[in-house]
Amino acid sequence: MLGVNPYITFKGDCKAAIEFYKSALDAELIFMQTMGESPMPDMGPADYVMHATIKVGESMIMMSDDPRPEGGKVGGNISLAIGLNDAVKAKQFFDNLSQGGTVIMPLTKTYWAEAFGMLTDKFGTSWMINCDAPKQ
Repeated sequence: MLGVNPYITFKGDCKAAIEFYKSALDAELIFMQTMGESPMPDMGPADYVMHATIKVGESMIMMSDDPRPEGGKVGGNISLAIGLNDAVKAKQFFDNLSQGGTVIMPLTKTYWAEAFGMLTDKFGTSWMINCDAPKQ
């Protein structure tokens, strides 16, 4: 089956990001392997994450540390969008992710959603939280 998953790179703090997302989003760690645990230990520092996958709801997010000098660059034109139909959970996720980050647009009711907000978390990852409006 063809699928597309987001892949986030970090500059040495992937393990901290995994713990943050586990707490902030009720994410589940599916897999993690460090450079030192891999068959290619010379790819970077032994404690850097070579690959990890977390599960958020029904979605997978893949991630790793990037040891290159230009690796783990923060910013860009990508945001991770979380879609929910539970306004309480949307607020919880938004509040959790915004701790130590920057709120771009506060979580608020819009013409298309019960709640929508945008933020950049403390790791530089951009997020959009959207809670569907109740069906009439």
